[in-house]
Amino acid sequence: MIQGLRTAIYPAPDLAAAKRWYSELLGQTPYFDQPFYVGFSVGGFELGLLPNAEPGISGPQALWGVQKIEAAYDRLLALGASTLEPVTDVGGGIKVAAVQDPFGNRLGIIENPHFDPKAVR
Repeated sequence: MIQGLRTAIYPAPDLAAAKRWYSELLGQTPYFDQPFYVGFSVGGFELGLLPNAEPGISGPQALWGVQKIEAAYDRLLALGASTLEPVTDVGGGIKVAAVQDPFGNRLGIIENPHFDPKAVR
């Protein structure tokens, strides 16, 4: 049975550059750093970088939670990401947006006042 999200993996053919970019974005270094995989701990979940995979913007689309989506979106763009979906209010106080990271991957963010971190297992 699926218990919930644990890891979102992003292809990173240039692993060193992706590690630097995501370290800057997340404000931390990876907790797991090997030539075959780099993992960051993000709010109890994992953002992973995989060197032997092809970047893309289709397929499953993880949304990473943020508190102030407009500020987070602007920071992503300032770090070199490009716009895929601008900040959009989808109702119920929920806002979503997506960018393409410098390596060709879709990176989605969400501001959801209904998210209950205590419900995460």
